[in-house]
Amino acid sequence: MRKVILSDVTLRESESSASHSLSFKEKIEIAKQMDKLHCDIIEMPKIKNTSTDVLLIKTIASLMKHSEIAVDVGYDAAGVETAYNCAKGAKKFSLKVSLPMSAVQMEFKCGKKPPVVMSMVTELVTECKKYTDNIEFAAEDAVRAERPFLYQAIGDAVKAGATRVTVCDSEGTMFPTEFGGFISDIFENVPSAKDVTVGVEVVDSMNMASASAFAAIEAGASQVKVTADNFNFPTVEKIMKIFTLRGDSIKASSKIRTTEIQRVTGQIKRMLNTSKSENTPFETGVNEDGENLTLDKNDTIATVIKAVKKIGYDLSPEDNANVYEAFKRVAVKKDFVGTKELEAIIASSALQVPSIYSIDSYVINSGNIITATANIKLVKDGTEISGVSVGDGPIDAAFLAIEQIIGHHYELDDFQIKAVTEGREAMGHALVKLRSSTGKLYSGTGISTDIIGASIRAYVSALNKIAYEEG
Repeated sequence: MRKVILSDVTLRESESSASHSLSFKEKIEIAKQMDKLHCDIIEMPKIKNTSTDVLLIKTIASLMKHSEIAVDVGYDAAGVETAYNCAKGAKKFSLKVSLPMSAVQMEFKCGKKPPVVMSMVTELVTECKKYTDNIEFAAEDAVRAERPFLYQAIGDAVKAGATRVTVCDSEGTMFPTEFGGFISDIFENVPSAKDVTVGVEVVDSMNMASASAFAAIEAGASQVKVTADNFNFPTVEKIMKIFTLRGDSIKASSKIRTTEIQRVTGQIKRMLNTSKSENTPFETGVNEDGENLTLDKNDTIATVIKAVKKIGYDLSPEDNANVYEAFKRVAVKKDFVGTKELEAIIASSALQVPSIYSIDSYVINSGNIITATANIKLVKDGTEISGVSVGDGPIDAAFLAIEQIIGHHYELDDFQIKAVTEGREAMGHALVKLRSSTGKLYSGTGISTDIIGASIRAYVSALNKIAYEEG
């Protein structure tokens, strides 16, 4: 029974979709859920905003237990190095060279002529080879390419070191029988294609993408691009249903955990639908659950306090005044202030208390072949207290070590990381929301060039607020 690789493009496609705006936490959660499914490969969003995207990919890389992450290298050597530095902390990773093969897409996407793009195939794959042997070449818009050009590009990519080749029907206008024949022609005209994994990416324009994918599998392909929700690609749920019903007839299967699919995809769809609704036009104000709010510089303190309460905070009159003053300083520089920005304002301006706990030191061990561990030392009333823990990634291990120190578990209501500066030494800003035993929310922030350090500082900041109020 041949194992077919499923490569999830949910994060990649959600990033390029105008109708979705996922938070940092939601992107990480989607990757973790697909990892729980034992999805073979999870494709990362393309690196556009270097500091923010690098933080995201590095964080996801450290958390994956089963899935390989694939990172697009862009169009130059600098992009290859950046992609590698993002991915290298993962247990399994690959670098992906994506280049348009049709003349119209070459001009539109990278502004290059065919001879230049052909040379880029070899140059980029060769550059990737300096960092890893696990390299994918994706031939975008392959079905509209001149066939000799496409065959040469695939052959050159394999010769340079690509171990996977993906051909894309970017228009989704081929019938399944045509697409199966298209894949057969590749094997016939590019002998070296038999030595690597050939995959397919099919747009679902005619509601035939799943059928085309299986026609390609019958023709010899052994990788299919899927999504957790329908981004105009086959869904993992639909592909696995076909494997379950008819996999024996084509002697192919997948290692995806079918018992978990409905739960995982259901959770991801809820996140995607929420992000979609939050990205639609709205009026200034607060909705009933507080998840979708926008405030501007003209809003009164009463409106801002109402928004603060809607998202779960019960502040004193003094803290409400501090939050409103901080809000006005931010609002005059922006068109509107949303939920996440208001939470950051609350974390930095409300409940400012003396530091009952302070950070003395922390040592984090993490890698792609070891379990993450954290050894943290805090100081309380002049006494050093240490905690050691293992966790699902370095940040989880750090939070568990702090819980060991204080001897109490507080519910982590939210956790966000974002970049606040550019460049290699980008500052990471972490926001932690803890819910106390009484159900009250406390938030803390931390800033550092080390995202783990920023996260620890944010957790301790929130912890100090709880400790101060609970005495």
